[in-house]
Amino acid sequence: MSEKGFIIDADIEHYCELHTTDENNVLEQLIRETNLKTTIPQMLSGKILGCLLTTLVELIQPKNILELGTFTGYSAICLAQGLSEDGLLTTIDNNPEIEDIARKYFKISELEEKIRFIIGDALQVIPDLNTKFDMAFIDADKDNLSTYYQLVMDKMASGGVILVDNILWYGKVADPNQDDRVTRKIREFNDIVQADDRVTNVLLPLCDGLMLIRKK
Repeated sequence: MSEKGFIIDADIEHYCELHTTDENNVLEQLIRETNLKTTIPQMLSGKILGCLLTTLVELIQPKNILELGTFTGYSAICLAQGLSEDGLLTTIDNNPEIEDIARKYFKISELEEKIRFIIGDALQVIPDLNTKFDMAFIDADKDNLSTYYQLVMDKMASGGVILVDNILWYGKVADPNQDDRVTRKIREFNDIVQADDRVTNVLLPLCDGLMLIRKK
């Protein structure tokens, strides 16, 4: 386990960061402000995952993306900047305290027109969305992870891709001696995905674990 508490050794992770396309100035500013104004800046997706999100959007070319867990907007910007001109990201967060920062950087990044930002409870919001999504990124609370997955699956187009972050949970899911509530919830989710014959999936040991799911 790395010094950051994630799965990859800290030196290897640093080397990977050095050989990953640099963040733009807007994202660098957002990182600084998030560190200054929030108590949990580690919730930011980070350079490697952020670059991967942008690259996947550019490769998949989704028209509609759904994100659960906006925080201060780092991953939303990474997703939106890969969208085509007519693409739209719908991002949901239940914390109004981060809204001003996120909206500020959506405007600075000139991506406002591609981002629909909803403050609310995703469990209530998702059923009312009248959109078929081609891609989704779930980075929200783990207590409701399995429920989020089922709700999002109902909104996904055939061939759609779902990415779910933090599903190795500092390696705890693979440690039989770990049995706290969050670890159990994530194990439950991982087992549900593995048994779901509607999808193909791969669990990647990237940062804190990334599940990549494709709806058949």
